[in-house]
Amino acid sequence: MSWLTEYVRPKIRGLLQREVPENLWTSCDSCSQMILIKDLERAQKVCPHCGHHGKANATERLDWTFDGGHYTRIELPKVPTDPLGFRDQKKYVDRLKDAKAKSHLDESLAVAHGKIGGRDAVVAVMAYEFMAGTMGTAMGEAFVAACRLAVLQKAALVIYTASGGARMQEGVLSLMQMPRTTIGVEMLKDAGLPYIVVLTNPTTGGVSASFAMLGDVQLAEPEALIAFTGPRVIQDTVREKLPEGFQRSEYLRDHGMVDMVVARSEMHETLARLIGLMTNSPATASEAAA
Repeated sequence: MSWLTEYVRPKIRGLLQREVPENLWTSCDSCSQMILIKDLERAQKVCPHCGHHGKANATERLDWTFDGGHYTRIELPKVPTDPLGFRDQKKYVDRLKDAKAKSHLDESLAVAHGKIGGRDAVVAVMAYEFMAGTMGTAMGEAFVAACRLAVLQKAALVIYTASGGARMQEGVLSLMQMPRTTIGVEMLKDAGLPYIVVLTNPTTGGVSASFAMLGDVQLAEPEALIAFTGPRVIQDTVREKLPEGFQRSEYLRDHGMVDMVVARSEMHETLARLIGLMTNSPATASEAAA
């Protein structure tokens, strides 16, 4: 064997077959284009090729929303973890443990307070990574706690919604959170405080049938699914072809259910401007960029 096969070829093969770390690239869920993960995170998980808004976790949304990413999380109220002793293929308490371990959250709602555009604000974020953002008694208590905190601080309340609806493991107790959260919204209205809802993909079920549709201003991210039940179920029920883009943000905006469709990169500035206008203290450019 010559030195070409013994020495040169292995060197060339080694250069060509150099391993690329698996966590360096990802692909867009919409257009399938490859994207550097660092570039995607820098763009707030919005695809630079097609503008698709990818899933974001609760911590990321808090970081993006508050001025400079500075905020204080609050401890959520404690509630019975398994009021019905529910079990399907797995015990409910075990599902909760798994969800807490994977998401690093105590429930499907995270609440924090800080500044948006230099104004006091309370922000609640529904965590789809925690049991699909389903609404149970703990989430209902957390939402009411967020409302009470906003009233105490005389601050606006912003909530990002993302949910598969009611949590079946809590049965009728989950459905009772629909009127309970509505009472929380009424507390804000009685105090004359802004309540701004940001609908993200997906917002469905009992959440869309209660507090998610009661905002003073209804914002939505592009192409978000916003519905009580999915389009396939509706189409099978009415046996008619649904309009193009049915139940998406843009369709709901065009038909009066959503006030604005706002790109993620513009959300902080939009919230700062709205809070300033709704509290009669318009945000300056420097404050909104803080």
